[in-house]
Amino acid sequence: MKLYTIGFTQKSAKDFFGLLEKHGVERLIDTRINNVSQLAGFAKGKDLEFFVRRILNIPYEHREEYAPTKDLLSRYRKGSVSWDNYEIEYLSLLRDRKILEKLDISHLENACLMCSEHEPHHCHRRLLAEYLQDKYPDIEIIHLQ
Repeated sequence: MKLYTIGFTQKSAKDFFGLLEKHGVERLIDTRINNVSQLAGFAKGKDLEFFVRRILNIPYEHREEYAPTKDLLSRYRKGSVSWDNYEIEYLSLLRDRKILEKLDISHLENACLMCSEHEPHHCHRRLLAEYLQDKYPDIEIIHLQ
């Protein structure tokens, strides 16, 4: 099972949608807390949902339960929590939210987890993908760049 991840920052709409199309992504799952920011450009929630359906003919979902809390994200961005502690808190949050119990694994086949971060290294989408892979080892994670 392939599970993709992508960040929209530093990508043009052409590059972003081109990567999704090239890799045969069948569902875009938005993992941001806030998907309505004016800074998001083409990735603003309602616009993104429209573009994904119109350009790729695939579904779009905004799944806030996959996002870090505003507090955790704020503390990390301000430098008051290290990446290592962010990782621990975020993974604890996923466990507390019981996302594995609510998940239909077939829903992730050729799906793409999306957030704003350009690189996956210090991003919750990578942590989420690896958390899912831990439970379902057949998942192959592919980060689209």
